[in-house]
Amino acid sequence: MEHGDGLFFFQAKYANDILTRPEMLNAISVSTPLSTTDCLVSQGSSYFDPMLYQYLVSQFLHAPAVDHYQAIKPILRYIKGTLAYGLHFNSPPTSSLIGYTNVEWAKCTETCRSTYGYSIFLGGNLFSWSAKKQPTVSPSSCEYGYRSMANTAPEIVWVTHLLLELHALPSDRPTLLCDNRSSLLLNQNPIFHKRAKHIDIGYHFVQLYTRFVPMSLQLTNIFTKSLPRPPYENFRSKLGVAPPSLRLRGGYVCVCVSRWGGGGGIRDKISRYLIILYNIVVSF
Repeated sequence: MEHGDGLFFFQAKYANDILTRPEMLNAISVSTPLSTTDCLVSQGSSYFDPMLYQYLVSQFLHAPAVDHYQAIKPILRYIKGTLAYGLHFNSPPTSSLIGYTNVEWAKCTETCRSTYGYSIFLGGNLFSWSAKKQPTVSPSSCEYGYRSMANTAPEIVWVTHLLLELHALPSDRPTLLCDNRSSLLLNQNPIFHKRAKHIDIGYHFVQLYTRFVPMSLQLTNIFTKSLPRPPYENFRSKLGVAPPSLRLRGGYVCVCVSRWGGGGGIRDKISRYLIILYNIVVSF
């Protein structure tokens, strides 16, 4: 197919493979993958097929319970309803580099660990994202927000160095958006408060240009929170995740990827590298 004004990445075959094993190909689809009220714990009646559960998800691998498997059924139903969805990459009007970072503080009821995530855009196109639990516990949401910014900064720095080597460094400074005002003040104030002295010095290297973003515009919420349908669909569309449009027939390059995400594997690095190159080429 001829190169036009964009790219379209999708994982239909991989999604079908996921739905085949638990026999969910004919399941009724749902609008969101997670319930806004469920709270999972490690206790419960053991699930009869732990291997199937471990194949589908990674939490509670040591002893999956029936409630855990019931909780992932909406995820599979959501996948069923979005098989044709993919990630759109349009011809970028600018080459600006913008990152969003967010923390769901002390979400885990058993360990009190928080979930942090980030999403990074180059020229308005999402090319890198991540969501995972913080390895440590802290009573301060300010500290967790600060750690989240520090964990996002290396990814932005890596992209900046790559763009510099390609002689395509944006004229604007990279911007990191956060919805935690206290974390922003901690990052912007070089004189750290005595209550922040315990934070590992490795987290203090982040000195990017940071700005506040309201919770309603924090796109990374979709990675760290269970959202109701309206905000979920709003954030999803802003991330560029949508079904193929009519322009796909004539103006898009359609790329089917078996296993591709925003993690840190070699294949993911190559995929992001190609996306960055695409943004650079079409911007000239």
